Amino acid sequence: MKSIIENFKFLVIETENQVKLTYGLLSEADSSLLRKILSKDDYIDNLKTTVENDCFSKIHSLPKNTNPNRINDIRAIHIICVNLERIADFCVNVARQTLYLSDPRFIHKYNFKSMFSEIREALGQIAVVFDSRDMSAALNICRAEFNLDQLYKENFDRMMAELKRSNRVEDPVTAIFIFRYLERIGDSILNIGEALIFAIIGDRIKIRQIDALQKTLSESGFKGTLSDIDFASIWGSRSGCRISRVGDKRLAGFKAQGIFKEGSLAKIKKEKNNIEKWNRLFPGIAPTIFGYYEKMTTASLLVEFLTGCTLDQVILTESTDVIRNVIFLFEQTVREIWESTLRPGTFRTDYIKQLRTRVANIYRVHPYFTRPCQQIGNMEILSAHSLIENCERLEKEIPAAFSIFIHGDFNTNNVVYNHSEQKINYIDLYRSRQADYVQDASVFLVSHFRLPVFDTELRERLNTVTLYFYEFFSEFARKYEDHNFEARMALALARSFYTSTRFELNFAFAKEMYLRACYLLEQICEHEGRDWKDFRLPEDILFY
Repeated sequence: MKSIIENFKFLVIETENQVKLTYGLLSEADSSLLRKILSKDDYIDNLKTTVENDCFSKIHSLPKNTNPNRINDIRAIHIICVNLERIADFCVNVARQTLYLSDPRFIHKYNFKSMFSEIREALGQIAVVFDSRDMSAALNICRAEFNLDQLYKENFDRMMAELKRSNRVEDPVTAIFIFRYLERIGDSILNIGEALIFAIIGDRIKIRQIDALQKTLSESGFKGTLSDIDFASIWGSRSGCRISRVGDKRLAGFKAQGIFKEGSLAKIKKEKNNIEKWNRLFPGIAPTIFGYYEKMTTASLLVEFLTGCTLDQVILTESTDVIRNVIFLFEQTVREIWESTLRPGTFRTDYIKQLRTRVANIYRVHPYFTRPCQQIGNMEILSAHSLIENCERLEKEIPAAFSIFIHGDFNTNNVVYNHSEQKINYIDLYRSRQADYVQDASVFLVSHFRLPVFDTELRERLNTVTLYFYEFFSEFARKYEDHNFEARMALALARSFYTSTRFELNFAFAKEMYLRACYLLEQICEHEGRDWKDFRLPEDILFY
């Protein structure tokens, strides 16, 4: 590590020197400075390559039980060095642009000095922050990018005004290129600041997410600083939201542990509203909200971290007795929710529309699933497009007779079981709304099927639970005289099977789900013209 850190600090010094020489070149128009800048370029490139090779070599040679903080330091150094070399390249680009100025003093009309001041101050703090682990100083490095953006905008507006007034455009255009390179240095400084934060807290997080976390913690009543926070990403999100676990290292903080979510304003605000609605309808079923913060187009939410296991974890890892207990508890919870929120009145579903809006994403992952129209003797096999189009038309004939308040994303990993409290909780409630219960039922069933588990015993467990809940859903339909339940279930299952393929790169497994979806759509098409209450779902479609 000593060699890596020494070369990293040398690279910081050399990059600072390139920035200093570039500032001197713009200030003094000294051609000797141009030669110095160009001559240093290869040395900096080679120094970056040396650090990069040492970083990869070091990580490769570390034992498996190495402290993660040490690995994080190496990764952070690598990211910083890549961006330092990029900054040095931007300095070379600025230097070369000066050759196109008819009058080197033309650039003095604009405020490049303030931009260089921001750049030099940020670069001067890199090594200090890496050694001191000062979070506030790391954040200040990140914020240099915002200041540089502001300065660039001010200068850019002046340059555009100059272009409109002037008959000579060469110098203003060259000045725009120069300032654009200085602005891009800010982007690399931001990457460096975020790499330093990664070295400090052990997780990758963007500056806007740090700001959102600070504000949201403040809203929750937390009185400490970010240095008191234990922070770790725990889920990847397909929705674009940042999802992390946060806790107070001092133990006596803001409720001990929480889940921090940051993303688009519409999604986060809707999830907040849905959590509040769930807890009004069924107190305690959703996590408690600790804090909420909005800023322009984004929002952040801090909610209770629910202890326990998700339903899929229980099914795959627990004993038969525990699984039976969880199934009983979950069934009672679902039944209570569905019966107490049931609203009579026709509800038109949109399962095939949901499928159609995701088709492009499916085909990007699996182009094969764009099945063309085929002919076998006198029998025509509809294309995938025609199947979807026909079923979307037929779905209008099969409305639900009532609606309930659905979860909206009823996967098994969005249901949490707390064994000590004998309690079921719902999480990830962004899509909750009044709708057809078959939406939740179908997603729940397919979420068992699509688990990439191929062990015979475990798959048998999944199939058993799937059968049990399909019978439960069927019994609920009979109790409330939902006569076209099986037809709607076929459409909803087809939607879930089909759309699940876009997250599965195992082609054979994805094809299993795709073929099941096509089969169900074909069954719906074949039933056209007959009474939908006579449609029968082929139950074997649910089992792998």
